[in-house]
Amino acid sequence: MQQQQQQQYSSFSLADCDAVGFDLDHTLCRYQLPQSARLIYDSFAQYLVTEKGYDEDLLTLAPDSLDFCCKGLVLDIEEGNFLKLAEDGTVLRASHGTKSMTSEELLETFGTREWKHFNTISGMVSRSGSYTYYLYDNYFDLPGALLCARVVDSLDQHDDQKKYDFWKDMVAAIQHNYKISAFKEDCGTYFPEVKNHPDKYLQRCPESVKKWLKQLKSAGKILLLITSSHSDYCRLLCEHILGNDFEEYFDIVITNALKPGFFSHTPNQRPFRTLENDEEQEALLSLDKPGWYSQGNAIQLYELLKKMTGKLDPKVVYFGDSMHSDIFPARHYSNWETVFILEELLGDKVTVPAETESEPLEKKGKYEVRFPCRCFLEQKKWGSFFVDRLPGLENAEETLVRTWSCRCITTYSTIAIPSLEAIADLPLDYRFARFSSNSSPTAGYYPSPPRALLSNEESVTMK
Repeated sequence: MQQQQQQQYSSFSLADCDAVGFDLDHTLCRYQLPQSARLIYDSFAQYLVTEKGYDEDLLTLAPDSLDFCCKGLVLDIEEGNFLKLAEDGTVLRASHGTKSMTSEELLETFGTREWKHFNTISGMVSRSGSYTYYLYDNYFDLPGALLCARVVDSLDQHDDQKKYDFWKDMVAAIQHNYKISAFKEDCGTYFPEVKNHPDKYLQRCPESVKKWLKQLKSAGKILLLITSSHSDYCRLLCEHILGNDFEEYFDIVITNALKPGFFSHTPNQRPFRTLENDEEQEALLSLDKPGWYSQGNAIQLYELLKKMTGKLDPKVVYFGDSMHSDIFPARHYSNWETVFILEELLGDKVTVPAETESEPLEKKGKYEVRFPCRCFLEQKKWGSFFVDRLPGLENAEETLVRTWSCRCITTYSTIAIPSLEAIADLPLDYRFARFSSNSSPTAGYYPSPPRALLSNEESVTMK
């Protein structure tokens, strides 16, 4: 009995969960990254040039420009610097605009101290701090990082900037393209293009994942779709990737969830609303039955899950690709299990485990790795997403450390996988090794840890 309990604490199984929740974009719905990245970049750049008078050169991209994009970067807005942080908050790499800083420049600019805003950002409460910094942690954001870097380059050419104030224009570009009414009004560049050419930007859901979703439901799991996308865009995506019957896969659909606020806000702050023709209606006092809703909060959703399961403490797992919007808040505020979708595992050349005598093939994730694209995943400019060397002067000893992004994964994720497809062929009672303070920092990666962590496990400094 004690051995069984120990196994449960050190492992995770979907069989133990009562409800299984999914983010939509880059979790259930995978994008064609090269095409979608260019579209996002163009949609922001067009706005800055045509509406705000920025340099027309921003509209032209060199073929390898998107290699600049890397999850986990932090933009120091006033300084125009992009930073890659170690788990203790020191700066591992940086660029001013698109220009990489040398080791000497890093030490001169940042020293070996914790970055000035690290204490705030490491609490994960806010992705941005009063126009002082911004954390890039998902594929919708990343092309904007390249654009901001090029804006810094452009401003530096025309004037010696002390402090930069372009961020308000970038926010306006994001709002113009992604505001709730943009899909219906064909506003901006992004939504009209995806509407007209969905196959160019979206990957259809693999049959193995569709079958797996049905298996979960047949096993009595309550299936949730919780997305910050508005209902009209959600419907376009789901019909394209799952089919016109997509609503049959889910018991509860929540759109315009405004994560991470969905997890952190109270019912009074963020009530649920019903929808009519994609228009939000009056606020609901409580959530009484399954269905399709807008906005809302995890507290009232959990009350409904108690009612639906007949349990006082139903166990929920949530799958998502954003540490800031999905994984951290679901774990921190709601104490849900969390599965981090991390395509960077593919770029780090994860290998699918071979069949062994002790574990037959049907117990493993037998999936074919579909590499999304080189951009974002194989990083020459920023190095490994997981580890890096501390900058040192010439001939000085260099120490390998985990990145802040890597520490967040082991702290807030139950497990990390490259895609849903990676686990879709596993039996529902498969037991995954989970991240925990008592286990190896590589324990929770499936199907195997990133090579950068494996090859350097002994030499990586854990701070």
